Amino acid sequence: MTVDIVILTMSEGRLHVLLIRRGEAPYQGMWAIPGGFKRPTETLDEAAKRELSEETGVDAASLLTQFGAYGDPGRDPRMNVVTIGYLAVLRDVGAIVAGTDAAAASLVPAADVLNGSLDLAFDHSWIVRDAIERVRAELEVTGIATAFVGSTFTLAELRAVYEAIWGVQLDAANFRRSVVPEGDWVIPTGRRSRPGPSGGRPAELYRAGRAWQAGGPIHRQPRAGQKEPATS
Repeated sequence: MTVDIVILTMSEGRLHVLLIRRGEAPYQGMWAIPGGFKRPTETLDEAAKRELSEETGVDAASLLTQFGAYGDPGRDPRMNVVTIGYLAVLRDVGAIVAGTDAAAASLVPAADVLNGSLDLAFDHSWIVRDAIERVRAELEVTGIATAFVGSTFTLAELRAVYEAIWGVQLDAANFRRSVVPEGDWVIPTGRRSRPGPSGGRPAELYRAGRAWQAGGPIHRQPRAGQKEPATS
């Protein structure tokens, strides 16, 4: 029995996943998601926390949730292994330090995994795709979008979360209308962000309201003929 952990975060307006480069066989030198074998005295949650910390230095114990199980024969060339997939969304991953059997650890654009330009060890590409699809669905029914931003955020930062995860472009004015005046989605703080390199008036800062406890303000439409997700 093993555990494998998918850590997702936003960086420079793009969705990223935390990967390690395997330092030993099998698949030595290939990128993979953090994980490893559960020890006999550990719970699954304890094993996920330990493996993530040992291989990357990242602490996300309180945010880890199970999202799937994978047990296809041959998924691990060493033996018949079942793995439990864990997921966490982090606003700030913090310092990443490769350890134990990881030769390196880094944030990598999730698009590189989704489009197949980066092949992962084992069935980890499949696991990452499943994790991202879980987040795509949860954007509609939970407040997970706010986990990608800080305690205060601009509307552009919040909009970038939807655009990066759903792979769409949202009209800024329509997005603002869907989250600012309707319900208790975002609350003005009275403060503004730091000026950007191009100058101009700094954007207004908001904090998340209580409405996120019941879902999200933006809804994804079917891909066929899709132009933009519907707004509440």
